[in-house]
Amino acid sequence: MRMSKLLMPTLREVPAEAEIASHQLMLRAGLIRKLAAGVYSYLPLGLRSLKKVEQIVREEMDRAGAQELLMSALLPAEAYQASGRWEVFGPSMFKLKDRNDRDFCLGPTHEELFTQTVIDNVRSYKEYPMTLYQIQTKYRDEGRPRFGLIRGREFIMKDAYSFDLDEKGLDESYKKMYDAYCRIFTRLGLDFTIVDADSGAMGGSGSQEFMVKSPVGEDGIAYCDACGYAANYEKCECIPEPKEQPEGELDLEKIETPNAHTIDELVDSLGMEAYNFAKTIIYKADDKYVAVMVRGDRDVNEVKLKNLLGCTDDPELAEPEAVREITHAKVGFAGPIGLGIPVYADKEVALMKNFVVGANETDMHYKNVNIGRDFEPDTVADIRVVVTGDKCPKCGASIKSEQGIEVGHIFKLGTKYSDALGLTYLDESGRNKTVIMGCYGIGVTRCLAAAVEQGHDENGIIWPVSIAPYQAIVVPANYKSEEQMAEAERIYAALCDAGIETLIDDRNERAGVKFKDADLIGIPVRIVVGKKIGDGIVEYKERKMEKAEEMAAEDAVARVAEFIRSNI
Repeated sequence: MRMSKLLMPTLREVPAEAEIASHQLMLRAGLIRKLAAGVYSYLPLGLRSLKKVEQIVREEMDRAGAQELLMSALLPAEAYQASGRWEVFGPSMFKLKDRNDRDFCLGPTHEELFTQTVIDNVRSYKEYPMTLYQIQTKYRDEGRPRFGLIRGREFIMKDAYSFDLDEKGLDESYKKMYDAYCRIFTRLGLDFTIVDADSGAMGGSGSQEFMVKSPVGEDGIAYCDACGYAANYEKCECIPEPKEQPEGELDLEKIETPNAHTIDELVDSLGMEAYNFAKTIIYKADDKYVAVMVRGDRDVNEVKLKNLLGCTDDPELAEPEAVREITHAKVGFAGPIGLGIPVYADKEVALMKNFVVGANETDMHYKNVNIGRDFEPDTVADIRVVVTGDKCPKCGASIKSEQGIEVGHIFKLGTKYSDALGLTYLDESGRNKTVIMGCYGIGVTRCLAAAVEQGHDENGIIWPVSIAPYQAIVVPANYKSEEQMAEAERIYAALCDAGIETLIDDRNERAGVKFKDADLIGIPVRIVVGKKIGDGIVEYKERKMEKAEEMAAEDAVARVAEFIRSNI
C-alpha cells in the first residue's frame, strides 16, 4: 500500500477526551474516530488490525470444533422475557418498538437466541455435543462509556455457546474453549492472566476471566504467588482477619462527633484507627432499602452484595433524602442500632468488639458497640472488597493485587437458559432430559485496545506482528532522489512478492515526519533507503529496537521476512 493513497489522518496533539494510552494513540494514529459517546468508526488501519483479531479468533474456534453462524443484532423481546433478562439488563439494554408496537432490543448478548436456534433445528441427541459461535456487534447502553474501545456502547464480540448432554460433556467443552482461548490470546501477543470470576447477569455455576494486566484496567485481580490462585475482585473470597481486641464488653456510650461525617474525619476527631469503626451504608436494592456494614478501613463489594440480595438491578447508594428519612440524621451518621431496615454485616464486622458506629443522630456516634448485645444483623456474609495483604483463600499466603482489562470470559451456564426456554432432548431410552450449556465470550474490539495498552512507548504503538495493520514499511528518506525512490520501489516489490504486508512511504514529506508516522502507527519493522543506497546499504529497524542497523538491501529484505515468520 502506498501511503500517498492511504487514509491515515494522524494527529500530532493528544485529543482532549482521551484519558488512557490506547484511546490516545488509536485516535492519533488514525485508527478510529468517535461518532458519539462510546461509539466509534474504524478507519482503514484500525479495520485491518480488527479483522486480524477476528481471523485469529475464527481460526482457533474452528480448530476447537466450533461452528460459525451469524445472528441478527436486532432481536425480539420474547426470548429475553422468557429467561428473565429483559428486566435484568435494565437500562443497559437498548430497547425499541417496531411500527406494530412489538418490543425489540439491540442484542447485548445472545444466549437466548442461540438456545432457540438449537430448539428449532436440532432433532436428535446424536447431534450433540455442539458448539456454535459468531463474531457480531453488540450494544449496551453504558452509563459511563469511557476509555475508547475499553468501555463502549457498541462493540464487536465473539460469543460461543456449547450444548451437551450432561455435566461431563460440559466439562469437556469448557476445557476445549479454555485451551482455544489460551491459544488465541497468545497469538494476539497479549500477556494475560486467567482468574476465577463472578458469572453476573449471564448466570451459571462457574466462570473464568482472561485478563490483561494494565494499570488502567477497570477490574481488580487478586492473585497468590505461593499457590497460583487468581480471581477478580468481584469473586475473590475474603478471609476475615480480626484485629486485636480488648477483652470483655465495655459500656455502650453515645458521644458527640461534630462535623465528622467520614471515617477519616472520625479518625482525626477520636484518635482511633479506621479498623475500630464500622461503616453503615444505606443502599437501594430494587425497590427496598438495606443497610450494609463493613469495617472502617474496608469497602463494600457491590457485586457480592447484589448476589447476596438477589436483586435485579445493581445496588445503588441511597439518595441523601432517603438516608435522612431512614436515619433521621444527616448523611454520615447512619448506624445499625434501631435502624428499622435490614442490616447486612460483613464477616469482619461480626468479629469486632467495642467498635464505633453512627447513632442515627446528626453529629453523634455510639462507642463500645457489640453485636448480640446492642444489635443483631439480619445476615452476616462476605461483602467486602479484597485488598493487598489479605490471606489467600486457597493457601493462606498473602494476596497481591493488580488492575486488569477483561478480554475474555468463559461460563458454565448449566441449565439456566435451556430450562427457561425448554431446550430438552430424548435420550436413547426415550427419557426427556435438559441440555447443558456453556458460554464463551471474547471482546474483539477490546483486544485491540488491550494490545495497545500493553504495547506502546512515547513514540506510539508497538503492535504484535500478528495484528499489526501492516507488517513492514519501506521509507525512502528523500522523495526527490530518483535513486532512493527506485530502490525503495524495488524493495517494496520484493517484500510484497514474499507475502509480507508492506507500506511504502512515497509521500513528499521530510524523513523525520515519515519516521514519526511509522512509529506512531506501530509498524513492526522498517527499512530506510537513504544516502548510502549508492553503496547498496539501507537501514533496518524493528519497532522495539533503539537504533537502526545498516546492512545490504538484500540482507534487509531477508531479515524482514525472517522476522515476520518468527513473530507471526
